Amino acid sequence: MNLHKEAKLNHLSFPTTNVAETAAFFEKYLGCEIVAAGESCLLKRNGFDIVLDHVAKEVPVWPKNFHFGLEVDSLDDVHTLYQEFLEDGVRMETEVFNNSRGSRFFCRSPGGVLIEINTRADMHKQDQWQKLF
Repeated sequence: MNLHKEAKLNHLSFPTTNVAETAAFFEKYLGCEIVAAGESCLLKRNGFDIVLDHVAKEVPVWPKNFHFGLEVDSLDDVHTLYQEFLEDGVRMETEVFNNSRGSRFFCRSPGGVLIEINTRADMHKQDQWQKLF
């Protein structure tokens, strides 16, 4: 038995100065369910846990490219979410753009976590990444 290969990713934990605001963002835009709230918050999404930990004094500083990504089915879905985020005042980091792996945009949650919303529906077929997905 190889325990390293059998272990599954259990949860991600993000520090935030405003747990309620960050939890509401994850619930509204990322489809998370708030299952426990207080000074910290437990969110569930498709059997995966996200923990929001309250930090009182230090605003979290994230490495420049640290992010997590969510994939949607189509380019129309990417544009729909982009427009919704923009209209709701979400902090946008990019417009919708396409690279060889498909279309995407980046925004920030309350607390500063960088989030990528992408689709592979319009990925370039000759791209070296395609065989990996």
